[in-house]
Amino acid sequence: MSHDPVTLSVIQSALVASADEMFAVLKKTAMSPIIYEVLDAGTGITDPTGRLVSSGAGIPTFVGVLDKAVMKIVELHGLDTVREGDLFVTNDPYYGGVTHLNDVVIAMPVFAAGKCVAWTASIAHWNDVGGKTPGSMSTDVDEIFQEGLRLPAIRLFDAGDAVDSVFDIIAANSRLPDFARGDLWAQVAASRRAARRVAQLVETYGLDNYEAALAAVFAEGEARARKGLAALPKGTFRIEEEQDDGAVWQAEIRITDDRFTVDLSGNPAQRCAPYNTSRDGAVISAQMIFKALSDPELFANAGSFIPLEVITVPGTIFHATGTAPHGYYFETRIRLYDMLWHCMARALPERLPAGHFASICGTVIAGIHPDTGQGYTMVEPQMGGWGATKDRDGLNAMYSTSHGETFNCPVEICEARYGIDVGWKRLNDGPEGKGLHSGGKGLEVCYRPRGRAVLSAGYSRNKQPVWGSKGGYNGGTNGLTVRRSDGSSKAHAFVSGLTLEPGDEIRIETANGGGWGDVD
Repeated sequence: MSHDPVTLSVIQSALVASADEMFAVLKKTAMSPIIYEVLDAGTGITDPTGRLVSSGAGIPTFVGVLDKAVMKIVELHGLDTVREGDLFVTNDPYYGGVTHLNDVVIAMPVFAAGKCVAWTASIAHWNDVGGKTPGSMSTDVDEIFQEGLRLPAIRLFDAGDAVDSVFDIIAANSRLPDFARGDLWAQVAASRRAARRVAQLVETYGLDNYEAALAAVFAEGEARARKGLAALPKGTFRIEEEQDDGAVWQAEIRITDDRFTVDLSGNPAQRCAPYNTSRDGAVISAQMIFKALSDPELFANAGSFIPLEVITVPGTIFHATGTAPHGYYFETRIRLYDMLWHCMARALPERLPAGHFASICGTVIAGIHPDTGQGYTMVEPQMGGWGATKDRDGLNAMYSTSHGETFNCPVEICEARYGIDVGWKRLNDGPEGKGLHSGGKGLEVCYRPRGRAVLSAGYSRNKQPVWGSKGGYNGGTNGLTVRRSDGSSKAHAFVSGLTLEPGDEIRIETANGGGWGDVD
């Protein structure tokens, strides 16, 4: 049966708009600045089996979580048991959560024409889900049990009725229960809004046209991916990189006419520390580099990644198993993504920029607001310098390439909501990253909590500098220093549970990007 291409295009565009509307609802109704200001969230729509159809704004690596989360829910519960009005919640990397326990996924099946036709899903970072330290991001853990509340892909709503006990468990396990409830309901509202839009599409255009539109968009995603793959150099590309802790990571990328293979065999064993990622997390890093090389124009869908193969070994840092902790997974994942980028930049220096600061530089400050007496947790990723290209200098003070179109929390919000004075935010004027084109500037930031607080932070590229390209100089490194009121100071890369007193300062410096091209 032939289908009107205009109708199919309208349906496809409406699905993209629905995912965007979902994101807008989440942004406008969330309780936490990490969601409504920083936009540490992602939204998407999948088909009934979990294949990604469309995505809203938000963090690219978060959008990559959603299809995998829905697939796990379907695997665990079976599509035949899912009913209209159900909603599911997961945050556990061993149950479709992919990342760490702070990142909560809400997924809702969409029913129309008497069957499940889609899922609407969102992921957002919650300020606190229990665990050993305020903010739930302790560096001093050796099992995931110590990191907070685990929600293993369970029902949050059953046929439209709230499962009150799950809501109660979530609230009881957070140091900020009101924020947990508020952010949870924001995600529920976002899923419901998008679900209505999808159901209306099926009602308006018919199930046959709707399913044909999905098939067409998957086919287009695959066709574009294969066209981009055909233009890439063929062969085997290898890289080894030493990390800050002395470990050596490696990757092999094999490109053939019909396959882009990322082989992560031979990497270190998983750690009894929160620096592991799930296999799905490693896949997302590979998906991002493949998408950037093959088809950077169109939004991602399941068809976009059909030519991609990722090889991991269970029990390694890129495929953690058992009860290994994941709290700072994001540093492992972004370091993996940056290593894959570096590997291909050696093969395609004219196309890809030099390295960027390549860390989330996650900074968590928790305490009691000195004016209101209310508890708070500030979760703030930092910005840094991006690498130069063959045509221009790198960009200044951008979020990492994993973060997409996210923003910093405004100074006014930080000072009002948390009672933390911001001494300065300024560009890093260090000399690193020179070249024919220079790397972009990192940032220098100073936080001064006005009351007693607790600090947790994770900064990689603290020892190993950002890499330059085509003869350009290396960029800088990331780190923070706590300067006490008595004048003493101590530098940190990863730290948690560190008590701060009024008068203490947190001084942050993020790296300049790598330079491109020899200046001589």
